[in-house]
Amino acid sequence: MTTLLHIDSSARSGASDTLAHGSHTRRLTKRFMDRWLETEPSARVIRRDVGLAPPAPVTGDWIHAAFTPEPNREPWMHEALGPSDRLVDELLEADVIVAGVPMYNFGPPAQFKAYIDNIVRVGRTFGFDRSRPGEPYWPLLTGMGKQLVILSSRGDFGYGPGERIAARNHVEASVQTAFAYMGVTDTHTAAIEYDEFSDARLVQSISDAEHQVDALVHTLQTRELV
Repeated sequence: MTTLLHIDSSARSGASDTLAHGSHTRRLTKRFMDRWLETEPSARVIRRDVGLAPPAPVTGDWIHAAFTPEPNREPWMHEALGPSDRLVDELLEADVIVAGVPMYNFGPPAQFKAYIDNIVRVGRTFGFDRSRPGEPYWPLLTGMGKQLVILSSRGDFGYGPGERIAARNHVEASVQTAFAYMGVTDTHTAAIEYDEFSDARLVQSISDAEHQVDALVHTLQTRELV
């Protein structure tokens, strides 16, 4: 049985196929989940909406607690790390992470950055040892077979690799970098563009992204269910 971690980070509460001015990324993540469950209805789904219920940003106390060895942590440290522990537990349980990450001012929403800061955890998702020869950091999720799916949306167009304003796109690259640091390197993407134009190009971009999502579900299910 596959475990899917469904993450939404859009500040908009509804999807664009059911609500005027709704979220394109929520539209794509919902489509992904619906298509997956059509074929594997027994799949387990973990739902995490960081857009509407964002994790708290990390604080000095959080950092102090995270870098204190667990046997030495005081009660307040365990309390400070509690919400982060739950997010990490969800990530560890997931086979497929489906993240809706719209572009806000060329990068991920602050809500999603807070999520990343809570799951990149020393001793849980990456290792650190000052005395280790060579690189003192290493990923802890390597070899677990986790798949990361990043479903994005942009107001302008031409943000894809090699396109007119690709250098301004800091969404996929930043998310991929953080997950790769933890050991999740098998990544798949799809995105809707032209939102600010609201013309036939947007309609076509939505259609193209939905077809990419459908194809991606088929590809990953073939890999997961064999």
